[in-house]
Amino acid sequence: MNFDKLNTVSKNLKFNEPMKNHTTFRIGGNADVFVSPKSIDELARVISVCKSENYPCLVVGNGSNMLVSDKGIRGVVIHIGKDLSDCRVDGDTVYAQSGILMSALSAKLLEHSLSGFERLSGIPGTLGGGIFMNAGAYGGELSEFIKSVEYLDGMGEIKSADADKLCFGYRTSIFQKEGWIILSATMQFKKGNADDIKKEISEYRNRRNEKQPIELPSAGSVFKRPEGHFAGKLIQDANLMGYTIGGAQVSTKHAGFIVNTGNATAQDVLDLIEYIKKTVLDKFGVELEPEIRLIGER
Repeated sequence: MNFDKLNTVSKNLKFNEPMKNHTTFRIGGNADVFVSPKSIDELARVISVCKSENYPCLVVGNGSNMLVSDKGIRGVVIHIGKDLSDCRVDGDTVYAQSGILMSALSAKLLEHSLSGFERLSGIPGTLGGGIFMNAGAYGGELSEFIKSVEYLDGMGEIKSADADKLCFGYRTSIFQKEGWIILSATMQFKKGNADDIKKEISEYRNRRNEKQPIELPSAGSVFKRPEGHFAGKLIQDANLMGYTIGGAQVSTKHAGFIVNTGNATAQDVLDLIEYIKKTVLDKFGVELEPEIRLIGER
C-alpha cells in the first residue's frame, strides 16, 4: 500500500512505527503509518485522504485500553495526543480537547476548585479514549460530567451532540458503533474546596497504588464486570493469581489485571485471556468478556 498522499497533508508521519512504544502494555508490532496531527484541521485532512484513498485507519489516544497484535496494524494509526489537549474553564463548565490526559484534566479541575472527578483522576488515558469507552473507576463514570461532545462524523464533518444522544452505558458509547472521531467535550462540575479535592485525589491515588500493579505495564482491567460478580474476585477464587504464559502474568496484586513481566507478546496475552475465560467458566459458570480492545492484524 502506497501512503505517499499523506505526505501532502501532514509532516508528522512515521513509517513502520512500533506500537509497543504507544501502548501502556508495551506490546505490539509495527503500524504501517503513525501520524500525530497538530490541529483539528490537520486531523480532518488526514481522515479525508484516508477515506479517498481507502487507507484503513485507527484513532488512538494514550493506548491504555488496547492490545495490539504481534503482526502490527495495517494502514494508518492516527494519534490524538498533546497537540490536541487544549482545556478551558468558565465557572463550573469545562471545555477540553480529546487529547488531554485524564490526569492533566484532573489537575486543571483542582486548579479551579472543581469537584466530582477525583475518583477518575488516576485513569491512565486521554479524555477521548475515556469518552469512547465511558471509562470509570470506583463507582463513577465519565459520562456523569459530559454535557456535549464535538466529533468528526463519517463524512468528515464537525458535529456536536448532547450527552443524552451518545448512548452512554457500561464501558460503551455511540462512538464504538458509529466510528465517529471524538474532538472535544464540554463538561460540568461542581464548585468545591481545593484542599478537600486534593486530599480526595491523593486518597484515590493511594488506593490505586496499593491495589493495582502500576509498577508493571498493563492495559488496565482486562475483563468487564459480569453481572452479579467481580471479574478479579472470580479469577482470584480460581487460583489464577500469578499464573503465567510466556511473559504475560495474572497480576499477583490484582487478579483483574494481566501484566507484561518484560517480554510478553500479544499472543501470550491472548492465550492467557482464553485460559482465564475457560477456567472461570468451568469453575463458576460465568463467561468473562474482555474490556480491552484487541487491535491489529491476526
